[in-house]
Amino acid sequence: MTAEIGKSISKAQNLLMNGNLVAIPTETVYGLAANALNPLAVSKIYEAKNRPSFDPLIIHVGKISDFEKYTLNFPKELLAIANKFCPGPLTFLVEKSGIIPEITTSGLKKVAIRIPNHPLTLELLNKLDFPLAAPSANPFGYVSPTTPLHVFEQLGERIPYIIDGGPCQVGLESTIIGMEDEKLIVYRKGGLELESLKKLFLGEIIIKDHSSSNPEAPGMLDKHYSPNKRIEILEQKVDLKHIDREKTGFLLFNKEVEGFDNQFILSANSDLKEAAFRLFDGLRSLDKLPIEKIYIELVPEIGLGLAINDRLRRAAAKS
Repeated sequence: MTAEIGKSISKAQNLLMNGNLVAIPTETVYGLAANALNPLAVSKIYEAKNRPSFDPLIIHVGKISDFEKYTLNFPKELLAIANKFCPGPLTFLVEKSGIIPEITTSGLKKVAIRIPNHPLTLELLNKLDFPLAAPSANPFGYVSPTTPLHVFEQLGERIPYIIDGGPCQVGLESTIIGMEDEKLIVYRKGGLELESLKKLFLGEIIIKDHSSSNPEAPGMLDKHYSPNKRIEILEQKVDLKHIDREKTGFLLFNKEVEGFDNQFILSANSDLKEAAFRLFDGLRSLDKLPIEKIYIELVPEIGLGLAINDRLRRAAAKS
C-alpha cells in the first residue's frame, strides 16, 4: 500500500465508511482519522502509529450540536467557551456517552472532543454520520506532522489516503480543557492561549498537563513530540567552543549562533505565532541532517510560548 495524496472528500468519505484510515488536515496538525464508533477501525489507528492502548484519542465533529450526541452532562461553562472558540484549536474533556467505544477513550469515562477549523475536514465531517477519532498522523512519540508530505514520509506505506489541505495554520496541537469541582482544568497547553480562556472563565484555572502513565487526556505523557536525534535544551552555561560543529544542530527562537551551519530559526521577528507554525517543521528538518545532537532554545514563557516550550521540554525529556 502506498498512500495517495489528494483533495477528494468523497474518496475520503468512502474509505472511512468502510473502516479504513485517512489522514486529515486541521488547523493544528494532520490527524490520522478513523470512524470513532467502529472499534476495529480505531484499532487500526493504534496499530499504524504503534500507539499504546492506554493513550486516549480525540474525536472530531463538525458542529457544536454534535457534542450532545457523543457526550453526557456537557458543562455549561465549557459550552460558553465552545460557542466563543469553536471551530478552533480547543478540545473538551467531558463525560462520554455510551455510543463511544472504550477503545477510543482507552477505557476512560471521559472523551476528548473538538471541532477542527479546516474547511476540507469540516466538509468531510458534515458528510459523515459518525465522528472521527484522529490523533496526530505520525508514529507515536515522534514530531507531529504539519504538511501532507510529513504524513507521507512516515505513514505513507500504512494508510491509503492523505487529504491535502496544505500546511497547518497553527502548527501546535489543540489546548485540552475540562471541568473538575467547578474549576477549569487545562490538561494540555496548545494552540489556544491560556490568556484567551482567562478572559472568558473568571473562576480558578488549574494546569494538570503531566502524566508518566495512564494519562487522562492525549499529550500528557512526559516524553513526546520527539525527533530521533538526541535533544538537549540550550542553557546559558553550555560552552559552544567544545561542541562538534559538524555533528550538532540548533533550533533557535530568533537569532543564529555564530559559527554553526545546522540551524533553524523559528521566527526572526520574535513572533510566537510564526514560531508555533514552524516548530515541528524545524524539528523534522534538523532530524533529517547527518548530525548527532540538536540543541533547542526555549522561547519567552508568554502566550503561545507556554505551549511551544511544553513541546520542547517533552521532546528533550528522557525516555
